Amino acid sequence: MQALIIGATGATGQALLPLLADTPQVAQIHSFGRRAPAFAHEKLHSHIIDFARPQTWAERVRGDTVFACLGTTLQDAGGKEAQWQVDYEANLAFARAARQNDAQTLVLVSAFGADAHSRFFYPRMKGALEAALAELGFPHLVIFRPPLLIRPGSTRVSERFFVHCANFITAAGLFKSQRPLHVAELAEAMLSTALNPPAERVQVYQPEEIRALLK
Repeated sequence: MQALIIGATGATGQALLPLLADTPQVAQIHSFGRRAPAFAHEKLHSHIIDFARPQTWAERVRGDTVFACLGTTLQDAGGKEAQWQVDYEANLAFARAARQNDAQTLVLVSAFGADAHSRFFYPRMKGALEAALAELGFPHLVIFRPPLLIRPGSTRVSERFFVHCANFITAAGLFKSQRPLHVAELAEAMLSTALNPPAERVQVYQPEEIRALLK
């Protein structure tokens, strides 16, 4: 497998890189982004790109499987328009280039509740991305809609607070499917499906289905 990854410097991408490197079936890993990941390995090749200028990098996006882990928060982006450029436009531009270069599988980190018709911005954006990617014609499009993710070393007070609340609620027996998931577990599930893609052309995994993959 020639693996392509965007979002390799984010929490999920960082968890995924060593798994890819340790997988014998993966011959090379090509990371694309604004900066190179801290992780280093002989299989890993980093490409520094500007996602807004696909004409400068699209020809280099050649591989079998794309792992799309790219995403940001409204606060970090600085507004809805900036977040849309990262979460929607950059992911779509990269996926389009990969498919034009004959990539076969796209594994996407989306969000629980993604819905192109939602009244709320974030789930609507994620749902719109899923729909746009489905139109590209990948033989295998695997979409993960994880619950709240546990990121090691997170400095976001609000994120730690919500993880704590979610753990408390699910421990009480409520909304068990929304029990927070560690990014390392999500990465493991993503790799598993990439090595053995589901038969359906488009497969969506909800939180409980993601956990079932880990069993």
